[in-house]
Amino acid sequence: MKKIILLAAAVLTMTACCTKTGNQTDNPADKVLLKEFRPQNVNNIPATKVERAKYPVIDMHSHDYAENDGQIQDWIKVMDAVGVQHTAVMHCAWIGRPFEEVAQAYAPYKERFRLWCCFDYTDIDTPEGLEKSLKTLERYHELGAVGIGELGDKGFGDLYARPVEGMGIHIDDPRIKPLLEKCAELKMPVSIHIGEPIWMYLPMDETNDGLPNGAVWHVDTTDVNCLGYYGLVNTFENAVRENPATIFIACHYLNMNHDYVQLGEMLDKYPNMYVDIAARVAEAAQTPRATREFILKYQDRILFGTDNGMSADMYHNIFRVLETNDEHFYVPDYNYHWYLSGFNLPDEVLQKIYYKNAERILNEYK
Repeated sequence: MKKIILLAAAVLTMTACCTKTGNQTDNPADKVLLKEFRPQNVNNIPATKVERAKYPVIDMHSHDYAENDGQIQDWIKVMDAVGVQHTAVMHCAWIGRPFEEVAQAYAPYKERFRLWCCFDYTDIDTPEGLEKSLKTLERYHELGAVGIGELGDKGFGDLYARPVEGMGIHIDDPRIKPLLEKCAELKMPVSIHIGEPIWMYLPMDETNDGLPNGAVWHVDTTDVNCLGYYGLVNTFENAVRENPATIFIACHYLNMNHDYVQLGEMLDKYPNMYVDIAARVAEAAQTPRATREFILKYQDRILFGTDNGMSADMYHNIFRVLETNDEHFYVPDYNYHWYLSGFNLPDEVLQKIYYKNAERILNEYK
């Protein structure tokens, strides 16, 4: 009887201790800020490092990241190591130097880099300004530009153009329709960054599951000049519909990883529309089954892109998501708190995304 009483007392003590621990006011979780959350995978599951793509790669979305000739050569070494055949170097105002300088810098490496240029909106409201813009486009084409991009509109107009921003000029603006028509004539695809992932337009509160990244790239939709996310999508759809001879590439899955249904409906309607997957690894790999289903269905309209610099690890991360069946892994650089999972895409789909779709566009548009 005494042993039973002692055992019961021990159980009560343990229960009290566990209850106290579970309800303690000094909860360690209260001390960790969401922006500092860096979870580590503890699961004993496969973790694959894909150091080289399974098939040759054409990167359809990158930028003038190299600051000098030595860095260009280092970049080529990385490309050789990971299996990238050639890279699209897109021109943006935020890159800094004029297109002519970019063309000169990459001229010795024409087989490894394809140049893309932006529009010149200087005095676009005048006939003289429009004519100048058209002539500039033709001159850039002669200097080696194979496409237009990256145009960029997050709600207020094209903010990536140079020498002047196209604030207030959206892709469906009648003022630039002649430029889009000229792109069809010159066989130059138009690559455009529309909006941002949906989290950047949602309230910055506890309901936003992309808050750590969303807060950094938040778009102020209270500004009367901001079209908002779906307003921007409408401008893009208008341009694609009204310019059927021009190929449009929606960068970053059109920033529509949250709604593959709508994105798929647009691809169904417009054969001149493509999407690239650049810089949206985290957004895509949070829903691996839905993304995989989308990719399989629209495998002929999806282009490979990076948009994240020149490091080998950057390429490795993207290849891992596309090629493997790995699950529940983190890539801290993407600044989200969720884990990623791979798509394990079939070989024939990988070939199309890695190079065949890009080859088709570039060859048709020569």
